[in-house]
Amino acid sequence: MTIRQPIVTVCGHVDHGKTSILDSLRNTSVQETEKGGITQKISFTSYPAEQLKKTCPLIESSGIKLDIPGFLLIDTPGHAAFTNLRKRGGSLADLAVLVIDINEGIKLQTAEVIQILKHNKTPFLIALNKIDNISGWRTDLKMGLKENIESQAMNIQNTFNERYMTLIGSLNSYGFESDLYYNITDFTKKIALIPCSARTQQGISELIMMLCGLSQKYLVNKLKLGENAKGVILEIKKERSGNYAEAILYDGQLKKSDQIALSNLEGKPLISKIRVLEEIEPLSAKFRPKEIVHASTGLRIQLISSGEKEEILSGMPFEIYKNNLQELKEKFKKQLSESINSLLEKQGVIVKADSLGSLEALLFLLKQNKIPVLKAGIGSIKKTDIASAKANLEINELDAVILGFNVLIDEDAKFLFQEQKEKIKILTNEVIYKLIEDAVEFRKQKAKEIEKERLMELASLFKIKILNQYVFRNTHPAIFGIRVEAGKVKKGLSLIDDKGEKIGRLKNIQHEKKSIDEATEGMEIAVSVPGINFERVLKDKNYLYSDMSESHFRNFKKNKDLLSSSEIKTLQEISEIKRKGNSEWGRSY
Repeated sequence: MTIRQPIVTVCGHVDHGKTSILDSLRNTSVQETEKGGITQKISFTSYPAEQLKKTCPLIESSGIKLDIPGFLLIDTPGHAAFTNLRKRGGSLADLAVLVIDINEGIKLQTAEVIQILKHNKTPFLIALNKIDNISGWRTDLKMGLKENIESQAMNIQNTFNERYMTLIGSLNSYGFESDLYYNITDFTKKIALIPCSARTQQGISELIMMLCGLSQKYLVNKLKLGENAKGVILEIKKERSGNYAEAILYDGQLKKSDQIALSNLEGKPLISKIRVLEEIEPLSAKFRPKEIVHASTGLRIQLISSGEKEEILSGMPFEIYKNNLQELKEKFKKQLSESINSLLEKQGVIVKADSLGSLEALLFLLKQNKIPVLKAGIGSIKKTDIASAKANLEINELDAVILGFNVLIDEDAKFLFQEQKEKIKILTNEVIYKLIEDAVEFRKQKAKEIEKERLMELASLFKIKILNQYVFRNTHPAIFGIRVEAGKVKKGLSLIDDKGEKIGRLKNIQHEKKSIDEATEGMEIAVSVPGINFERVLKDKNYLYSDMSESHFRNFKKNKDLLSSSEIKTLQEISEIKRKGNSEWGRSY
């Protein structure tokens, strides 16, 4: 039986040291070249078995018989999207290394990664990084990891034990049993924690040993190499000599002379010939030309256009083409239906992402956060997306929003958006957890606004200060200046004073010599009130309030979480005014 090398995804929270751990494994310094120290794109590294044995003598001294040909390691950006690297029907990764800073524990992004790993049923182990940042920690590379931990001063051991036990408790809340790797006898029941430091290299040999041991014991039977070439496009890179696809071949063998079929977002196969076929070199970022490649491996492919105008999309699956167009069409459609269409609903927001993998992750996380999605796509935000968001205004204002992960807005879409920006919202971010966070907060605030508008339509709540220095007409009608202290002032509303006496009804509102229908807190405006004489009625008064019924008061009180602090204070003042004449006014029984 020919077996392929396992695909290992390294993932976790930004700044917890994923790339540094990977650098330790492959003995490079990629981290220093990354923008801002954060991995910008997925990269992969081929790590052959002979190199593993050289790097980690523990493999042979532990008695591990290594049949696997090595590992294909995938480094992912700090956000959760690419932990959902998927081949159709399951996770692309055979195994994952979840990197957690022992001093920070499970952060928001870590939690997202755990949820996605659990959803995909991807086996994983945890690299408990940055143990050297525990104050007072002594590193001795001559000792084994377990011995070094046990040789620490008692107070340092207590700190270490407290932090890893806290993590065990947190993982338990996600449904995972876990423990330090040297305490585990059955790795099918518990997640292994490997304390380590990418900076000092402590624990890195033990991490490699655990990867090899778990792969050898539990994955070998799942790594049998199939006949047909299957892969996933990770990224499209545009160069002078043409467009190149960086891809992972996860099964079978691929020849330069083969034709491949790639899926579009509707599941339609696009047939292409291969102009350039290159394979990643071991422990290198360089590619070399090949006539034939075997899974699993990282590829760089240039395709010959088949006349199709549709572009190749990141995250899309591909297979070798054997004149089986209808079979591939049905297969691709079924796969995309399972991963994308099953997460769409009859009502919801519009979602765009930069690749299929990140789109799937985004849809999955939105569903977890109870945000429904109507339409999803790959690529920039277009005019059609703006139109879809606008159409949502008629159905549900909460859904008049476009969420864009790591995508740009087309120029013509920007122009159309400018006309609609008061009504619809575009939220974009390059970090998936931030985009989810922003979407949740937007919907929360928007729901409050909608509810408050409905509340204010039933009755009005405001307090105004009379600006005695601005009296423009004494009577027929009285016209004078006011400042809105709280709430929203509208035409036609009734006024009372601080004794509860009815003053009259607002006829007109002017702001900067223009008539307006309403005024909000902080605005200074002129109002007209028929049927009163300003000198006689209002000259000695400072504040006026909106008049309201007891039922309207109780409704406001019940929904006071929708009100601002100034509006809540005004509501309290109105109740005190009303209760001067009736002590039981507005009380609930």
